[in-house]
Amino acid sequence: MKKRPLKPVTATIARAMLVILLLSVTTTSLALLTLASSLNDAEAINVSGSMRMQSYRLAYDIQTQSPLLPAHQAQFEQSLFSTSMAALDHWTVPDEIKHHYASLITRWESLHPLLHSGESQGFLDEMVSFVDDIDRFVFELQEFSEIKLQILSITGGLGLSLILLVALFTIHFTQRKIVSPLNQLVTASEQIQSGQFDVKLAVKSDNELGVLAGTFSQMATELGKLYRGLEKTVDEKTRRLRHANDSLQVLYQCSQELSVSRLSSQHFSAMLDTLINIEGLTAAKLVIDESNGRNTEITAGTPGDSTWHYQDLDLDGHILGQLWWQYTLPCPDKSLIDNLARTLARGIYYNRAQKQAEQLLLMEERATIARELHDSLAQSLSYLKIQMTLLKRQLDSRQHDSAMAIIGEIDQSLSGAYTQLRELLSTFRLTIKEANFGEALVEMLKPLDEQTDAMLIIENHLSSLNLDAHHQVHLLQLIREAVLNAIKHAGADEITVHCEQRGELVKIEVTDDGRGFDPADEKRNHYGLAIMTERASRLNGELSIHTTQGTGCKVALSFTLEPQGL
Repeated sequence: MKKRPLKPVTATIARAMLVILLLSVTTTSLALLTLASSLNDAEAINVSGSMRMQSYRLAYDIQTQSPLLPAHQAQFEQSLFSTSMAALDHWTVPDEIKHHYASLITRWESLHPLLHSGESQGFLDEMVSFVDDIDRFVFELQEFSEIKLQILSITGGLGLSLILLVALFTIHFTQRKIVSPLNQLVTASEQIQSGQFDVKLAVKSDNELGVLAGTFSQMATELGKLYRGLEKTVDEKTRRLRHANDSLQVLYQCSQELSVSRLSSQHFSAMLDTLINIEGLTAAKLVIDESNGRNTEITAGTPGDSTWHYQDLDLDGHILGQLWWQYTLPCPDKSLIDNLARTLARGIYYNRAQKQAEQLLLMEERATIARELHDSLAQSLSYLKIQMTLLKRQLDSRQHDSAMAIIGEIDQSLSGAYTQLRELLSTFRLTIKEANFGEALVEMLKPLDEQTDAMLIIENHLSSLNLDAHHQVHLLQLIREAVLNAIKHAGADEITVHCEQRGELVKIEVTDDGRGFDPADEKRNHYGLAIMTERASRLNGELSIHTTQGTGCKVALSFTLEPQGL
């Protein structure tokens, strides 16, 4: 329970008002009493003054022996014993006046018998001193009346001064203890209304307003804490909403990047650029795993000296790569990075699925062409070869040498055409199931490695991300043709397939340490070389063959990747 104020402001004001009231009542009462007593004083002074004249008249009546003496004597006694004179016998009247009045009555009682005894001269002799006594008595009454008026004036002035002092004290007290605190409270209320809660009230009173000011200051402090807490909460909610909106925007833009018909490194780079727009992230790096090949790395932002963090790109239990990032405060949302990692994983898988689907379409088209060639041209060549064999048997019996020479050339040409057709059929029937270039290369060369005792070395440093299905199929078939030629014709102990990329330039080299051949010898220039040249032209590349007799052979292809549209 709070302690009650020691000096209530209402009690102080009430005391001041009570003092003013008491002073007013006292002053008014004294004034009324003084005025009431002064009313009889005027009459007494008037009557006592008239007694002097009446004394002189009595003396005149005696000397002139006026018949009006008894009437004037009765009138004098009536004045001497009048009501106003009798009122002098009161506790408020000084004793000196009372004694003087009593002495006047005594003197008159001593003078009165002289008139009745006929001793007029004795009366006249005493009359002078008697009139003097009356004069002194009148003077005392006048002085007493003046004293009462002075007392009335002093009392009124003192009462009015005290009332004025109490009123000034009350005004000063009200100004200092009530008005000033109330003004401060009003100012503080306006500050709080305007959102300024750091209120300092300089009120140190031990009354109700002091308690109110202290409570108000405490309330303002608590309101400030609550307001700042609410502002902090609102800012935090706003920041979270903004962060959620940014996260949704990032995910939406990344989803838009995945909606294109053909994904490329530019799309993944755009997704990383969108990622580093998240507050706190400074750099991001996408690493795409390439089995049997060089991993693809795409970087966005400005890498610094801070620690790299990573998240595996996992899709259905298969690790397709990693997402690496660097950040500063504030820490980025881990759930957003997880969602983006899943989005990137789906993008990589989608890229490979696109490429695999395109390759399957190309392979299906080539398989269809192979079936058509087999069903038409191959059967016709087989039939002609059989007929040529039967014709040779018939001509052998007749020994036509010149005809046999021509038939031999025709037979050789048919055999060559048939062999070339089989090679074309083998090429068209080539099946590439893997979307990854490195995996597809290994799978394609595995059957050829089983056909030879030579060591087949694969050095692949190509990223399949920037290779579309068209590039990949032509490269695989060109490499297969070069390796197949080395197996069939070079007699090599070691065959090396080297693939690398420098910027946008792709270089493919198939090298063997076999016997080599003379490029000028058209008989050695097998049809497979023509096929490789045709494929190089399809890639807008340059094919070169470096070989001499007995020094092995190197087939080199170089071409520039065309930029893929976003």
